[in-house]
Amino acid sequence: MKLMITTPVAVVVDEGDIRHLRAEDETGAFGILPGHGDFVTVLSVSVLTWKDKADHEHHAAVSGGVLTVKDGNLIEIASRDAVGEDTLKELGPAVLARFKEEKEAEEVSRVSTARLHLAAIKQIERYLESGRQSLGAGGQGMPPFRTGLEEPQ
Repeated sequence: MKLMITTPVAVVVDEGDIRHLRAEDETGAFGILPGHGDFVTVLSVSVLTWKDKADHEHHAAVSGGVLTVKDGNLIEIASRDAVGEDTLKELGPAVLARFKEEKEAEEVSRVSTARLHLAAIKQIERYLESGRQSLGAGGQGMPPFRTGLEEPQ
């Protein structure tokens, strides 16, 4: 069988000749062997394990996703995020490093969004202040602001 694990930005695993895959969905763990019937399921956040023809075990952590089996010889997994390693000992630190990278990127994004929001508020304040100054002392030239909730006159 062939195994493909993809994310929106990368192909994490593209391996041919696997002989077994273990995965988890909401009903629990299950296995896929060559010749498996066509199958689609939604994966839980979990660790996938598979063995190649040489009986070596490999692993990948996925943050959920969709697993599809086609023609009994192609397993495709689409996940928002996935990390693949050959051993569980290597997978743990790789997943933690990915979480750290994502947390740092999220913080940078949060700060950038806050700065953009603040700049927009300042721009709106400048616009409103310029409108007040152009009215003069009598407030002539600009219609009153209406919310639509006023009582009819």
